[in-house]
Amino acid sequence: MPGTPAAPMTSLQKRVLYVAIVASFIAFLDGSVVNLALPAISRELGGGLVVQQWVVDAYLLTLGALILVAGSLSDQFGRVRVLEWGLAGFTATSILCGVAWNGESLIIFRGLQGVAGALLVPSSLALIVTVFSGPAQSAAIGKWSAWTSGAIVAAPLLGGISVDVFTWRVIFFLNIVPAAAVWPALRRLRAQDLERPPGSSIDVAGTVLAVVGLGGIVYAFIERGSQGWGSPQVWLPLAVGIAGLAAFLVHEGRTRAPMMPLRLYTVRNFGWGNAATLVIYGALNLGFFVLGLYLQQVAGLGATAAGLALLPSTLILLLLSSRMGALSGRFGPRWFMTAGPLLCAAGFLLLLGIGLPLDYAWQVLPGVVVFGIGLAVTVAPLTSAILGAVPPEEAGIGSAVNNAVARIAGLVTIAFAGLITGPVITTAGLHATSLVTAALFVAGALASAVGIRNPPQSAEAPADASAGPAADGGAGDGGGALGASGD
Repeated sequence: MPGTPAAPMTSLQKRVLYVAIVASFIAFLDGSVVNLALPAISRELGGGLVVQQWVVDAYLLTLGALILVAGSLSDQFGRVRVLEWGLAGFTATSILCGVAWNGESLIIFRGLQGVAGALLVPSSLALIVTVFSGPAQSAAIGKWSAWTSGAIVAAPLLGGISVDVFTWRVIFFLNIVPAAAVWPALRRLRAQDLERPPGSSIDVAGTVLAVVGLGGIVYAFIERGSQGWGSPQVWLPLAVGIAGLAAFLVHEGRTRAPMMPLRLYTVRNFGWGNAATLVIYGALNLGFFVLGLYLQQVAGLGATAAGLALLPSTLILLLLSSRMGALSGRFGPRWFMTAGPLLCAAGFLLLLGIGLPLDYAWQVLPGVVVFGIGLAVTVAPLTSAILGAVPPEEAGIGSAVNNAVARIAGLVTIAFAGLITGPVITTAGLHATSLVTAALFVAGALASAVGIRNPPQSAEAPADASAGPAADGGAGDGGGALGASGD
C-alpha cells in the first residue's frame, strides 16, 4: 500500500522552503549565468581569455573546495546561522562584482562570492530535512530541486538578456533583490536551528585536508583546458589534491569527531546515490555546455535566443519536479531514478538529428522536451534518496558531499569536452557529445536500478522529522540526498 499523501504545508514549512529555494537558486545560478557575459566583460575590463576563464573558475574553485567545510559548519553551528552568513556574504560580494574596476578585482570578488555560495546550499537542504518528514519532505525536495536545477538551465537566458538589453553588471546586482526579499523570513527561522551536539568540536585537520584535496583537484581540471596535462601547473596541484583527499579519508577514519563520517558510505542509498549523481550531473553539465555553445557559435543564434531555445526543459522541470518528488515519497525513488536518466538519454539521442541549416522545431525542441521530462523525474527522487539516508543532524554534511560530487562531476566532464568535440565545435562534435552524454545518463540509470533501495513503507508514513530518516539510514535501506530510492 503506498504511503500517505503529503499533508498541506504549515506556515513554518512554507517559510523554510521559500528560504531554501531562494538561497540555493542564486548560488547555483551564479555558477554559470556569467558565461554569456564573458565577451562583454572582456571588452570593458580587458585581460583577454585568461580573465574570461578565471571570472568563471574563481567562483567554481572556492565553491568546490569549501562546500564540504560548509556542510560541517552547518551541522556544528546551525543551518539558519550559516545561511545568514552565506546570504550576507553573497550579497556583499555580488555588489563588489558589479562595481569591479578591472579584471583582477572581478576575479578576486568572484572567488569570495564562491566562499559565500558554499555556505548556502548544504544549509538550505539540511533545513528542509529538519522541518519536513515523510512524503512532505519528498515533495519539498521536489520543489527545491526544480528551482535549483532550473537555475543551471535558465542561466543562459538570464545572462543573455542581461548582456543584450542592459549590461553585464546587471547579472550581479540582480542577486540583491532575492537576498533582500528572503532575509526577513530567514531571521524568523532562528528558533529552528538544531542544538549543537554536546562535546562536539570542529575537525580542523579534516577541514584543511578537505580544502587542499578538493581545491587541488578542482584547480587542476580548470587549468587543464589552457595548459594541458603535461604542465606542472596542472599535474602538480592534481597530485597534491589527490594526496590531500587520501590523507583526508585516512584522517576521517581515525579521528573521534570526523567532519565527514565515513560510515555514511556504508548506507546503501547514500553511496549508490552519490555514484548516480556523479554520472548524471556530469552528463547534465557536459550536454548543456556543448549544446549552448553550438547554438551560438555554429547555428548562429544570439545569446538570448540560445537561452530561449533551452527554456522548455526548465519550464517542464518547474512544472513537474514537485509532483515527481511527492510520488517518489509515496512509491520510493528507485524506479524514478532509473526511468528519469533513461528519458534524459533519449532526449540527447534525439539531438543527433541536428544539422545545418538549423530547424529548431524539428531538430532541437523534441530532444529538449524529452530531456526536461527526464530531468524532472530524476532530480527530486535523487536528492530525497541521499538526504533520506542520513540522520537529520548530519544532513548538512550529507548535502555537502552530494553537492561536491555534482560540482566536481561537472568540472571533470567539461574539462574533457574538447577531447569529445574536437578543438572547434562542429555538428559532428555535437553529435559525439550527445552520444557520450546519453551513455552517462544510461550509466546513472543502471547505478540507480542496481544500487538504490526503496525505504520500508512504515518509514514513509508521517513521523517526527528527527526520527524518520535516521531510522532508514541505519538499515542501509533509506533514501538518499540528491536522488531517488528504489524498490
